[in-house]
Amino acid sequence: MCDGKKNNLTYPLALACLVMAVAVNDASGKIVCWKDKSGKVVGCGDAVPPEYQQGATKELDKQGVTRKTTESADEASRRRAQDEEAARLKADSERRAAEQRRQDSALLATYASEQEIDVKRDRDLQVIELQMNQLRVSLKNAAERQKEAQARKDLADKSKKGSSDALKEEVARAAEQTSRIEQAIAAKEKEKDEIRARYADYRKRYAELKAPTATAGVKK
Repeated sequence: MCDGKKNNLTYPLALACLVMAVAVNDASGKIVCWKDKSGKVVGCGDAVPPEYQQGATKELDKQGVTRKTTESADEASRRRAQDEEAARLKADSERRAAEQRRQDSALLATYASEQEIDVKRDRDLQVIELQMNQLRVSLKNAAERQKEAQARKDLADKSKKGSSDALKEEVARAAEQTSRIEQAIAAKEKEKDEIRARYADYRKRYAELKAPTATAGVKK
């Protein structure tokens, strides 16, 4: 048996080893050659040495024709990882496609025209605007309470006694309430922008689905 661990195999030497392996294994008619991590054949014989059993091998008949190959443990691990990633990507793509079909069906079932989408958008915006009007009234009242409490605190600070802890807490609560309402109004503004964007997407997709080239596919 020729082992490349002991011999720095050149091509002639490797060929000689292969010939020797054929002679040794003539009875069984089978030779096994093993490779190092770079994929280079480093030895041939009747059995793979323990230190190379995790590497790639190839099996030859007595004529030197390759009959079987095995990949290394590292190659097998990489291939499995690639296969798993490909399967995951395929599953994700199929889920997205199924979800898109569901959304398309719901869109066509909900609206009879692009104008109906606009009407629904305007209704949703009106609801948000009403809520914002109520918040604006609350903000005005809260700002007035904060202003009044701050004025009393300023007046008390100028006196010998100074402002009480209770008055300080009142001013802090009023400021906190004002800030909270301002944040709520800002959130509603953002919600309005999201509604406009969402219904713009609905309108665009609806037009695509109603286009002559898409209609047949959706109805199937």
